[in-house]
Amino acid sequence: MGLRDRAAIAGVGYTPFSKDSGVSTLTLAIDAILAALDDAGLGIDDVDALATHRVGDSTPPWVVAPALGIPEVNWYLDQFGGGSVSHAVIGQAAMAVATGVARTVVCYRAINARSEFRMGGTGRGVAPVFDAQYQAPYGYFAPPQQFAMFTRAHMIKYGTTHEQLGSIAVGQRANAVKNPRALKRDPITIEDYLASRWIAEPLRLLDCCLETDGACAVVVTSAERARDLAAPPVLISGAVWGGGDSFFSGQGGDFTVSEAARIAPRLYATAGVGPEDIDVAELYDCFTYSVLVQLEDYGFCAKGEGGPYAASGATRLDGPLPVNTHGGFLSEGYVHGINHIAEAVAQLRGTAGDRQVSGAQVALSTAQPGYVLAGTSALILRADV
Repeated sequence: MGLRDRAAIAGVGYTPFSKDSGVSTLTLAIDAILAALDDAGLGIDDVDALATHRVGDSTPPWVVAPALGIPEVNWYLDQFGGGSVSHAVIGQAAMAVATGVARTVVCYRAINARSEFRMGGTGRGVAPVFDAQYQAPYGYFAPPQQFAMFTRAHMIKYGTTHEQLGSIAVGQRANAVKNPRALKRDPITIEDYLASRWIAEPLRLLDCCLETDGACAVVVTSAERARDLAAPPVLISGAVWGGGDSFFSGQGGDFTVSEAARIAPRLYATAGVGPEDIDVAELYDCFTYSVLVQLEDYGFCAKGEGGPYAASGATRLDGPLPVNTHGGFLSEGYVHGINHIAEAVAQLRGTAGDRQVSGAQVALSTAQPGYVLAGTSALILRADV
């Protein structure tokens, strides 16, 4: 059983999402952390651990702690990596709590990804990732370029269509219309999607997530303690992270299978559930394709059927598997993974307003499925009932 239900998310906090925050990533981090602590009914003196992930684009715990005035940090995590490790941060916080290393961990991600440090943007050095040496010399380094190749491979092998990808973008925008925090709240049609400009074929503008300035934080503590705090706790039933082959320098040959397929059986086993038990899924949507491939690799449909499954309406709010109920990174904003976790918490608390999934008890939230870095991570969260 491992960590099953031994730790819980007790608080969630956001900053506004924007294209120009006008403040530092440190300020964003502090604002989100204070909001999360307020949600949990805790104060600075209750915090003894901090955790984040970053790729040279944010502020580390050893800067955040003194800025907040935290008296002592017993444990911290400053994880190098992008969206692939976003959920591992929460998993490791749960492990720290379950083993008694820490009592209250605040996990946060702060990023000025639109106004300051753009993913794959010009004007800065190549990220210190080993595989970068195989890409950068050829001008093949921006995330849309990378995911375009994987998307095309799926199209060639399984006949996946632009309209199927577009159904994901259109469906998530419909969810964002109901989300007052979302950056994009105007409805779109499949015609709007098909008319949007190319970014890197076969990916269009509306296939791509929103570069966003903002921060989000969650408070992790023991399940027992969380039950005595201000907000309804959400139990961390499953937390898995790991990896295997890199598509740029490893042995993997099938680009249509992501690292999510490797960790999914272990994730479900640790939580004691299966795909059929998931009421709502917050699937990492840096691009529409990442949603499609995860529908397959987390077992919601057979390999190659992600396109028809999404186009059928199955992932809409009123479908059997509501996906990215807040609008996702495509329409709410991109905070590099953690706002998916926060949305899952809202759904399981029953506080998601007009986008609430009726009766939601079990949620899957996932990281980038391992296409850029050779690893991924995911959580299964459960309402404490």
